[in-house]
Amino acid sequence: MRTLVTLVALAGMVAFAVVLARLTLEASPASVPLTRSNLMPGRSIGNYLRQPGFVDTVKQLGGNIALGVPFGILLPLLSRKTRGFLRVALVTAATMLLVELVQGALVTGRAFDIDDVFLNTTGALLGYVLVGRRLGRAVRPRTRPRWWKRRPEDSSA
Repeated sequence: MRTLVTLVALAGMVAFAVVLARLTLEASPASVPLTRSNLMPGRSIGNYLRQPGFVDTVKQLGGNIALGVPFGILLPLLSRKTRGFLRVALVTAATMLLVELVQGALVTGRAFDIDDVFLNTTGALLGYVLVGRRLGRAVRPRTRPRWWKRRPEDSSA
């Protein structure tokens, strides 16, 4: 059963990678005059929140959060080593940082935005807390007891 779940999670991750590439790495020549890189955390989020179009704000912020959710669900299913709040955050942030760097450096009409990395990571953490944590524990239970539940070694020899 674990093997099947791992294969399904792997297939899900590949499908997610394809969707991610299509959404973020496709050139947009018409957007060239509008693109600006953002290295200051919070700047883009603030700009989205100040714009009058509520639907556009929700699409931009919600879309970036939703884009990270699959990471939080699938990473704990793939490996015990990628389970845990901090690990999910680090793996997602590193992956999304790489995507943003490639997007900003190599894709016409796209720009690097640090806020996208934060929003994607937030989505992954939401996915992990809501679903991924339980699924990861169900599929890959702990093999060792937690340090506070371990019995001290019998020192009488």
